[in-house]
Amino acid sequence: MENPLEALQGDFKLFLTALWEQLELPPPTRAQFAIADYLQHGPKRLQIQAFRGVGKSWITGAFVLWTLFKDPERKIMIISASKERADNMSIFLQKLIIETPWLSHLRPKSDEARWSRISFDVLCSPHQAPSVKSVGITGQLTGSRADLMVLDDIEVPGNSMTELMREKLLQLCTEAESILTPKSDSRICYLGTPQTVFTVYRKLAERNYRPFVWPSRYPRKDKLSQYEGLLAPQVQEDLEAGAEEWEVTDPDRFAHDDLLEREAAMGRSNFMLQFQLDTSLSDAEKFPLKMADLIVTSVNPKSGPDQIIWCSDPKNVIKELPTVGLPGDYFYSPMQLQGEWTPYSETICSVDPSGRGTDETAASFISQKNGYLFLHEMRAYRDGYSDTTLLNILRGCRKYNVTKLVIETNFGDGIVGELFKKHLQMTGQHIDIEEVRANVRKEDRIIDSLEPVMNQHRLIVDKKVIEWDYASNKDEAPEKRLMYMLFYQMGRMCREKGAIKHDDRLDCLAQGVKYFTDALSISAHEAVKSRKAEEWQSMLQDFLDNPQASADHLVLGMNKEQRDQANRLDNNKTSVPTWV
Repeated sequence: MENPLEALQGDFKLFLTALWEQLELPPPTRAQFAIADYLQHGPKRLQIQAFRGVGKSWITGAFVLWTLFKDPERKIMIISASKERADNMSIFLQKLIIETPWLSHLRPKSDEARWSRISFDVLCSPHQAPSVKSVGITGQLTGSRADLMVLDDIEVPGNSMTELMREKLLQLCTEAESILTPKSDSRICYLGTPQTVFTVYRKLAERNYRPFVWPSRYPRKDKLSQYEGLLAPQVQEDLEAGAEEWEVTDPDRFAHDDLLEREAAMGRSNFMLQFQLDTSLSDAEKFPLKMADLIVTSVNPKSGPDQIIWCSDPKNVIKELPTVGLPGDYFYSPMQLQGEWTPYSETICSVDPSGRGTDETAASFISQKNGYLFLHEMRAYRDGYSDTTLLNILRGCRKYNVTKLVIETNFGDGIVGELFKKHLQMTGQHIDIEEVRANVRKEDRIIDSLEPVMNQHRLIVDKKVIEWDYASNKDEAPEKRLMYMLFYQMGRMCREKGAIKHDDRLDCLAQGVKYFTDALSISAHEAVKSRKAEEWQSMLQDFLDNPQASADHLVLGMNKEQRDQANRLDNNKTSVPTWV
């Protein structure tokens, strides 16, 4: 007959069941058993992503005890987003060792053994490293060694809301590899819930940390692609066997009505994020500035068409342009350019000045016609507001016939505008200067200015702007180059404070778009109609003033319907057409 302790050592699911009985908890549910099975038999590097409340942290705590139960010589490190959370796990494990009879052999006998919330030993050989050590992700990781590393909810909103924070967090995660001992059965386990599509868990998956994803409900068919084939095998088998969409995957843990109540209380986006592990809805709302909403084409420096038609047909995707926005977000060419090409109504240069250093002085050249905005060019400089920079901006103004400089005064309190006035006198250019001051938080100001315009597909960008933007700052490291790019900033801008580290180019563009806000109320169709009416009235007036000299010109200006009416009137011997 098999020894009960040997049976517990051989099967973690059996160990988990016995421990749950000791804690007077209900038997493990199907999802909990699936997680336990993956912890025992999964790869050397793994991730577990399961819905909130499934008990993945408790299960992994039990797995730590089972690892020591099998081999007290093992060294384990528990890492969480905060030191307090990691310490709570350590205290939980100590309490179980003390109060569980069949774990009593793990209690250290020597008074000199470590036994604190920071680290503790079980009954094992003397060693520099404790049996279990808890630490926060930003704590002292280097210098330690471990055979099993458990990283529990290291990504939380407080440390992952911005791109810079996520990069720092991912760098801290890489420290785990240097801590892991070189034994063949050493393992690293990540537990957590992704926060956005940029989650470090996605990056870790690319580095061969195999995810195990268990949502609270069976995904709908149109959402299966969001999981990228990483659903737990049990969930995948259920779907192949005909499981109903949106049915509960683990009814012993959460009933259907319970999930409905939580969805109603949390809101759909939070529910999809926390319980379905689907970030698509959350990211669509969090990052509102999409590359796909732009119209990308060649922009003429002097004139533009009456109307530009946007279309998201896959045939319109511009594949040759580099895309640094969100995954799946592409640039689109226009479906059609309509109407006559006439000069722009107004062209401005928007300038966002800065001092010398890591920030950039940015200038964007924007024209407006019929409510459409045309971005000709973007320029950026690292030497503050030097004479060289200001003169280069004025050369661009001459190139695009700029009539107004729009300058932000938050930096330098208006000194940049005065310097521009000096250079305008020296160069003989006649350009009005309008100073604006920002008094709204930067992230809100940028989104409020750009989102409505982009959603209506009224911002047209020259292809050369995208090419220049991608090729800029070549001397910087790749990760730093990205942060300075206009379209990288655009795709990652959200309403969180400090959403992106550098936003000079995007802020400059938003400032120029904000200037044209009033003009954007103009309908392109109404503007064309109004212009044609004015031209027609002008020709009619010329005809009345000098009928013989203007007759031919008037007829050429008529459309077919007007010519037919004129011919009918002429046949009836009417001297003056009624439409005059």
